[in-house]
Amino acid sequence: QVQLVESGGGLVQPGGSLSLSCAAAGSLFSINVMGWYRQAPGKQRELVALFTSGGSTHYADSVKGRFTISRDNAKKTVYLQMNSLKPEDTAVYYCNALIKNTIVQGIKNYWGQGTQVTVSS
Repeated sequence: QVQLVESGGGLVQPGGSLSLSCAAAGSLFSINVMGWYRQAPGKQRELVALFTSGGSTHYADSVKGRFTISRDNAKKTVYLQMNSLKPEDTAVYYCNALIKNTIVQGIKNYWGQGTQVTVSS
């Protein structure tokens, strides 16, 4: 069984930086898409950034130029470097991945447990 294990997050002042990491733990065949979503109180979960199946990146307009997604394929890990953080970036950040567990199984959608990011002075 695959699990997405997140780390990072915390409290930071406006203008500060934080980094998140998410590792896919367990046996798997391939990772098709992997990235980050966030959900602020009272709002719907929204895409932050991801790697597509083709290896390109996609960012929400609200984080372009401030956040950078990167990955280490050997470690099955994706990272999110967040700079110039704003109070409106405050949310629970969730790692997400579309994973093919074995060569014969279909693709499954996995979520991490979520990590809190709070931007406040």
